Amino acid sequence: MGGPDRPVLPVVIVGGLHAEARRATVARLLADVPGSVALHHDLATAAAGTVVRTVRDATGILSAGEAPLVNDCACCALREDLVPELIRLADAGGTPLAVVELWDSVEPKAMAEVVTAGGFTVTGVITAVDPALVLPYLGNGDDLAEGSLAAAATDQRTVADTFARQLEYAPVLALADSPPGSPEADDEDHELLAQLHPTALRVPIGPGDHSHGLGGHSPGPGDHSPGLGDHSTVAAPGTPPAPPSALARAALAGFDVEAAAAAQHPACALLPPEADAHGVTTLVWHRRRPFHPGRLYAALEDLTCASARSRGRFWLADKADTLPHWDAADGALCVEGAGPWLASLPDAAWDLVPPVRRAAAALDWHPEHGDRCRHLVFTSPGLDGDGLARSWSPACRPTPSTPPGGPPGSNCRPASTPSWRSDPMSTRPSGAVACCCMFQEFGGKRGTSAPQWASMRARAFG
Repeated sequence: MGGPDRPVLPVVIVGGLHAEARRATVARLLADVPGSVALHHDLATAAAGTVVRTVRDATGILSAGEAPLVNDCACCALREDLVPELIRLADAGGTPLAVVELWDSVEPKAMAEVVTAGGFTVTGVITAVDPALVLPYLGNGDDLAEGSLAAAATDQRTVADTFARQLEYAPVLALADSPPGSPEADDEDHELLAQLHPTALRVPIGPGDHSHGLGGHSPGPGDHSPGLGDHSTVAAPGTPPAPPSALARAALAGFDVEAAAAAQHPACALLPPEADAHGVTTLVWHRRRPFHPGRLYAALEDLTCASARSRGRFWLADKADTLPHWDAADGALCVEGAGPWLASLPDAAWDLVPPVRRAAAALDWHPEHGDRCRHLVFTSPGLDGDGLARSWSPACRPTPSTPPGGPPGSNCRPASTPSWRSDPMSTRPSGAVACCCMFQEFGGKRGTSAPQWASMRARAFG
């Protein structure tokens, strides 16, 4: 990827579906770190067969060009063109920070991994958010394609699930002011944001703001990010220099790509804790019983539509070896297998499991069931906890042949119980992946077909 003498080029990734907030965040970084440049690929031009690339600094556009589509995929073109452009910037020298501004629906996880694989250091990942728009976006079940936001022709993601992943991956959330004439965020909006991602550093980016951010691990007044001091604002003679902004410090604070990926894996994700404030509630459901698959299937619509956001892992009584992942936003549910429960593996196989996965299992280990559990988290304004409990209670009842606790191997699925099968991720282009919960006909009893699932979503959204 180039010689060892290439100058170091720190890279911060800024993304988010809230385009105005994202642009404001990038503009603030360019102003706060003099000499920095922003690299942006506009995927909106993909219909013409190309992706438009721009490089700009605080004064305006420095260069522009086009990258051809790769396999008829705009996001693939971004992946192919991004690292060569970063190499060009690094070889030119004189750039203290490269700000990669992602297009609307591009998710930061994939791009952080692309940049790291290209030999660059990602020093920060920031999702820009207008707090007043968090609930409207979580409640938008439209397909990205309907709003010309799809990254490829095969992109089946929705606005809600894409926004949720953008929000939950980034360790830093840049909070922008609402545009003039738009409703301002209230306490409920900020509380929803805090409960969805309680560990994030939340940094306001209002004009002239040099605050140290909001949240549980904000940088202190004495913190100094490597490489930032030489690019702080120069004060007038005789006056001390202004401290670097919280946003600039966060952009250069450091980022661990592997740890971020592990934090999103359903087997070891740090899910939000229970909370209840300003009309927003997070309900945590952690049990050591498996779900009865047929009864859970019957309760899916009520469970999925009970909250704006729900996620976690669960245990199906007839699938004792498989860890299913639950991911729902605005009534649309994604279920996919996330590998085996570690309790189902022989001891010799544990050495092949990443250490963070083994540590997460050990922290939640049960002497009889191992790491098998139901751990689901529901977050929403006005969450009806009692109604949610009534919905899931039938799914928790074992069959007469199932002992309490539902040990592995217990046969509690009648022949007529529908089978669960998630849409295989490998059949879709990388960078434009989406999945939805797919139920097929099994055992002579009809499952939820694609049209029926679309109807279920329509009722939830309507």
